[in-house]
Amino acid sequence: MTDLHGRIILITGAGDGIGRETAVQAAAKGATVVLLGRNIEKLEAVFDQIIEAGHQEPGIVPMDLANIGVEDTQKLFKALDNNYGRLDCLLHNASILGGRLPVEQYNAAQWQSVIQVNLNATFLLTQSLLPLLHRSSDGRLIFTSSSVGRVPRAYWGAYSVSKYAVEGLAKLLIDELENTSSIQVSIVNPGATRTRMRAEAYPTEDPRELKSPSDLMPLYLYLIGPESEGDKTKYFDSSWLDT
Repeated sequence: MTDLHGRIILITGAGDGIGRETAVQAAAKGATVVLLGRNIEKLEAVFDQIIEAGHQEPGIVPMDLANIGVEDTQKLFKALDNNYGRLDCLLHNASILGGRLPVEQYNAAQWQSVIQVNLNATFLLTQSLLPLLHRSSDGRLIFTSSSVGRVPRAYWGAYSVSKYAVEGLAKLLIDELENTSSIQVSIVNPGATRTRMRAEAYPTEDPRELKSPSDLMPLYLYLIGPESEGDKTKYFDSSWLDT
């Protein structure tokens, strides 16, 4: 029953998996979605799917989070400001897995790359786009985490550390914004889901036994939409779907 008409939503990692599914379904609920990702062909495919379904025209932001800095996120702020004037939701979905190795064997360059994409880029985008979220009457800031971010797990290396740190960033913002802003901050742990990253992490796993990104949409759309206003729960996982 979620109605997202009039809402402006930016989704990182919108070309694939959970990001793509959220973009398509949010558009179907009336939102204007801004698709951010590094693969322009995948973003254009999502764009075409939304347009062909007769929904609001999405925005496309080709951006490689592995290489962004303050200047890039400030340019994005200006573009969004000029085109939309505000944001109603920023959904941080993009991330990379990196190696699954003991810390003493972890490649330093890969460690830095994973931390850059999963944590540093998340911080930079959040910092630059918060002013646009403040212009919304009920802004949403959603961080996608992982079970290995909530409790770090051996051999999950930079991915686990980055997600642990992202949860820390989210909790910091929850504390900072709770009494000073209408922005609601949420952390989502989607759990085992049929995505490309999950297949990379567990190549011998049968994907048919996993929930699909579409199975998670009641949760994501709830958090994006007006129904979640005032919800004091800050950490959500797939068990929410059973309630």
